[in-house]
Amino acid sequence: MSSRSQNSCGQVAVLWLVVVILCSVGPLAAAQDQPAPKWELFGGYSFVDPATHVHGLLPGGLVPVTSRVESNPRGIGASVTYNFNRWFGLTADGSGHWGSGENGLGNRIDDASFYTASMGPKLTYRSHYFSPFVEALVGWHSLDSDLFQSDNRFGFMAGGGLDLNLNRRFALRLIRGDFVFSNHQYGSSSTVPATDVRGIRLQSGIVFMFGGKSAPPPVSASCTINPSEVMVGEPLTATVAGRNFDSKHPLNYTWSSTGGKITGNDTTATIDSNGVAGGSYTVTAHVSDPKMKRDGDANCMATFTVKEPPKNPPVASCSANPSTVQAGTPSTISCTCTSPDNAQVSLSGWTASGGAISGSASNATLDSSGTSNGPITVTATCSDSRGLNTQATAQVMVQNPPPVSPEFIKLEARLALHSIYFATDQPRIAKPDGGLLPSQEQTLTALADDFKKYLETKPDARLTLEGHADPRGSAEYNQALSERRVERTKRFLIEHGVPAANLDTKAFGEQKNLDEAQVRDAVEKNPELTPEQRQRVLDNMKTILLASNRRVDVTLSTTGQRSVREFPFNAADSLTLLQQAGARKTSKPGTKKEAKPRAKP
Repeated sequence: MSSRSQNSCGQVAVLWLVVVILCSVGPLAAAQDQPAPKWELFGGYSFVDPATHVHGLLPGGLVPVTSRVESNPRGIGASVTYNFNRWFGLTADGSGHWGSGENGLGNRIDDASFYTASMGPKLTYRSHYFSPFVEALVGWHSLDSDLFQSDNRFGFMAGGGLDLNLNRRFALRLIRGDFVFSNHQYGSSSTVPATDVRGIRLQSGIVFMFGGKSAPPPVSASCTINPSEVMVGEPLTATVAGRNFDSKHPLNYTWSSTGGKITGNDTTATIDSNGVAGGSYTVTAHVSDPKMKRDGDANCMATFTVKEPPKNPPVASCSANPSTVQAGTPSTISCTCTSPDNAQVSLSGWTASGGAISGSASNATLDSSGTSNGPITVTATCSDSRGLNTQATAQVMVQNPPPVSPEFIKLEARLALHSIYFATDQPRIAKPDGGLLPSQEQTLTALADDFKKYLETKPDARLTLEGHADPRGSAEYNQALSERRVERTKRFLIEHGVPAANLDTKAFGEQKNLDEAQVRDAVEKNPELTPEQRQRVLDNMKTILLASNRRVDVTLSTTGQRSVREFPFNAADSLTLLQQAGARKTSKPGTKKEAKPRAKP
């Protein structure tokens, strides 16, 4: 076979290898998700076929001899590549193919050693498992014939290969094929033809990779459902969040559920639980990146529980206030009605085993009039919107009061009404604890003793203190004066053991003053006055009328009613006031009469 035809065969083989590599690049280029290492170090086996005829002069020969150079399977190769990015790198390459070591002219004429040291660019298309590449190398080529001298020339190589990625650090170089181009000369070009290498170099081995960015974390997804537990018919919302996806890529979302109807085509989906039986169900979300051909999918699941509506009856309770009453006294019944299942509830159907019950909603009033001693049971019905009912009861104990003793009747009569009288403009602002005459203190002391006894039988009884002032001052002054009088009376009673909680106060100023007819009628009906005393009071009606309105009325209010209001005129107080007035009239001559404040009652 001629040298030209052999060279053509080698070139065709390398071209076919490059075509295969480029064809494999097409479908893989779009799936480049393998990070690029910064450095690649290759080492392995190397085979070379120079695809040339060597021409040279034997020692002492005059005519050049020619022989085709055999392919050389005895070789090793190594290269180191620095990658500027995931596609482009710069490779420094070296390979060595040594002679056969045969003896004899006939055996050695077709043997030659071949060594290279080159550098050039490398283009790599990286996918998860395969990384095809193409390269072009230029540098030093040495063709050493076993019979002729060594010849070193500038040479060129171009080709490609295919790496199988075992992991991030190691790859198996399945094939590396380069077309080898260099021109050599063994003797004078005028007599010896050139030895032109137009062959191929094939290699296979291990690639060690290091440096560069770490592999991106795998994509994942997480799902949540809110709420995670619902009643039948209540909606749920499912949400998915993708992690480690490329934020620049649009993602596809697919939803499915083992129960209910799910609707959604993005990160959120709605689940309709109508018609779903009670139980636990699972929602699955599938997230995918269509631009990633591998490992661009992630799934996640979340569970939710559907509960069938419970059918617990409503809960009700009732209470009575007061729970113990005297016949004729009302009691308020209050009931609560709730549903453990949050159903709508209502309270109705009030009944009572005695007396009369009336009410609506959650409150009713029991009228115990005409009932005898003993318990009365009040019942109410609590119903929910599903027709479930619960009854609740409260009990009211009716106690008829024991017969009232004559002593108690006299005590109550004594407490019916007392009037405490103050002198003009008493008590003063500067001395609020003054103003009470000894006779008035005696009256209040006896009143306090009687009321404390009365409370032993009727602890809810109250005394109402109502303050007044005669009309000789301004309305504002009279109001403040009546307030001081009623507070002085209240403090005195408290000091003598009357509970403050059983005292009520009112101040009227000059409002509700008694007129002369009322005072005269009270004097005439007062059994404490003798005829002579009564006449003396009537003869001094002007003084008594003013004094009658400088008073604090103390009235008794018993539970459920107010005592009959009367206006008895205390004989001792009235006579004391007249004595004070007479003393002022008979004071010694030359004694300056105490000036009374103007417009002060």
